[in-house]
Amino acid sequence: MRRTSVFGATRPQPVPGAEQVSDDNKQLADLGYEPVLARRMGGFGNFAVSFSVISVLGGCMALYGPGLIAGGPAVMLWGWAAVGFFVLFVGMALAEVTSAYPTSGAMFYMADQLGGRRWGFYTGWLNLLGLIGGIAVIDYGAALFTGAVLDLQWGIAVTAEETMVIFLVILLFHAILNLAGVRLVSVLNSISVWWHLAGVAVILGVLWIAPDSHQPASFVLGEFSNGTGWANPLYVTGIGLAIAQGTLVGYDASAHMSEETSRAAVSAPRGIVRSIWVSWAVGFVLLASMASAIQDYAATAASPVPPAQIFVDAVGTDGATLLLGVVIVVLLCGGNAEVAAGSRMVFAFSRDGALPGSGLWRRLSRNQTPHLAVWLVVAAACLITLPSLYSPTAFTAVSAINIIGMTPAYAIPIFLRLRHGKKFRKGPWHLGRWSRLVGWVAVIWVAFVTVLFCLPQRNPVTVETFNYAPVALVVVLLLAELRWPFARRAYNPPTPTPAAQDRVHVEEYI
Repeated sequence: MRRTSVFGATRPQPVPGAEQVSDDNKQLADLGYEPVLARRMGGFGNFAVSFSVISVLGGCMALYGPGLIAGGPAVMLWGWAAVGFFVLFVGMALAEVTSAYPTSGAMFYMADQLGGRRWGFYTGWLNLLGLIGGIAVIDYGAALFTGAVLDLQWGIAVTAEETMVIFLVILLFHAILNLAGVRLVSVLNSISVWWHLAGVAVILGVLWIAPDSHQPASFVLGEFSNGTGWANPLYVTGIGLAIAQGTLVGYDASAHMSEETSRAAVSAPRGIVRSIWVSWAVGFVLLASMASAIQDYAATAASPVPPAQIFVDAVGTDGATLLLGVVIVVLLCGGNAEVAAGSRMVFAFSRDGALPGSGLWRRLSRNQTPHLAVWLVVAAACLITLPSLYSPTAFTAVSAINIIGMTPAYAIPIFLRLRHGKKFRKGPWHLGRWSRLVGWVAVIWVAFVTVLFCLPQRNPVTVETFNYAPVALVVVLLLAELRWPFARRAYNPPTPTPAAQDRVHVEEYI
């Protein structure tokens, strides 16, 4: 078998065949799990699911409004460059551990194997919080943009209550799509990649050609704006990193789809890393183009959906509607992929007895889909989004929930892998001698952003501006603590067989 590393060349992945599926299933069995999910996803499909969840076009558009207030173009552009750099370190370190443990449980199974049952248990709850927050932020963003289209085309001023109804319809739509099976999810994710790239190309072309004038480079790279109420520019810059960190998250979807992917020990880690660097490059160009096309900064920042105002100023109402339609489709694809990843996490966590009612959530439908897990993550996403009915800043808080749930769940298995040192058995995709440096940079970065996004986002702090993300984090950790005495007997992830260790060792060095 050819040795594969992060720096090696890649080749197109073949369509999964019976022999490869059998080998993947044997590897999964060696890790302690009976293969029950349909392995119908190739390497590109695995990359596509993370790329769709990151949804760089949708994320940048949905969080553009908070970005204009918390630092403006300067923080968005330079923040994107810096955050993307550190997120790539996190992704590479996580990919290395994923290669050794390619299961649907992803981070919680890794943490369990490297640190013990309790490490895995709490990691799983954090991961679940982040995934549910991801579903909420993507689908609610789609609802906001749909409301903007209704306003532009038909003059319908969509209220918070009506936005919530649109959000619920989108959640239901994604649940139905996921119930159809992983093959449809994989096809939609593959389409999403090309729609995403084509959509970005169209929007970039419009933003550079259509406007009557463009902002100079000094504005795009240096304009600082502060509408947060906080006076300290460093503090404002810190919370302004939300647009980058809030978008460049969710790449663990590749790991969660491992049990449905051919050559998972290589395809899943590649999917993680590729989705990050492609999104990083595309996002920087997109954000620079958006800033350049701003005609009236105050009017754009005051708009309920600032990108809609930029599009209207550039191409008028009808043209703006078409561009917003492109963004909505991207968000719909991203939300669908996130529901797939979240439901697989619930399935895997329940398979090991960690959740209340685990017997329900691990059930599969006739097409080998965890159908009840799909309904659970959709319902939970609805629940954490309800504060949007009364809080104009709740959308930013939901994004923070996604970050402070997901990123610590990434860092825990990375930290535990570092603690293992040379005892860690690498998979076929690994970082070689760079492993420890990359891992420690990743852990330090995650600690920094977790604290950062628990801080108040607006001043003064009121009921309407309160950042309830830390409350959600505390509630989830409290639920995990209360659940642990009852779950410690039921929660029992399997131990890999000696064959699994031998397999990893042979793949690394041959």
